[in-house]
Amino acid sequence: MLTDLEIRKAKPRDKAYKLADSGGLYLFVTPSGHKSWRLKYRFAGKERALVLGTYPQLSLAEARLRREAAKKQLREHIDPGVEAKVAKLVAATGHEQTFEAVARDWYATQLDRWKPVHARDVITSLERDVFPHISKLPMARVDEQVVLAVLAKVEKRGAIETARRLLQRIRAVFSYARGRGMVSQPLSADLVRSLKPVPRAKLRPALRLSGDGRRRQRRRA
Repeated sequence: MLTDLEIRKAKPRDKAYKLADSGGLYLFVTPSGHKSWRLKYRFAGKERALVLGTYPQLSLAEARLRREAAKKQLREHIDPGVEAKVAKLVAATGHEQTFEAVARDWYATQLDRWKPVHARDVITSLERDVFPHISKLPMARVDEQVVLAVLAKVEKRGAIETARRLLQRIRAVFSYARGRGMVSQPLSADLVRSLKPVPRAKLRPALRLSGDGRRRQRRRA
């Protein structure tokens, strides 16, 4: 475990380096001498890093308290990195940008280039199949697993093509949100591979020609 003396004596090097404390907490020191507290953790099978604050503004004792708060969130199946982004967004805008609010903003920007029939289809599909499940969820908390869970409900009723169209629309909402700093990453284009494939249209059996039909066909030939 680190001590205050070790932290104060940590000097910059040619390359950035880490000084480990405990429980995934470490001090990150850059070549310019900037020091920040970071927490290494795993969520949904992926290793991630959360910036807790800058030293000396955030002391060793305070960094350890934030580490424990983040670990409590992990025990509750909450990604502390996402929660930090939500808190930052709320601080900047004064409110949480929910998925429905962002989707409706995106929809409004597209109306001039869409035909009325298509515009009605887009908003109706979102209101019917998406908003009831994630309308109040902040954009920063809507990840790929959440989107797939919503689309699975659509697939369950057999609307395979609708699920794929909805994915395109949700991805467009994410691109819109990313351009405005509400999310840091777009939805992966590979997400469509997790959806059920569109079934091939059943071929109609060939109609048997009657004798007269065969004769007419030969005459046309």
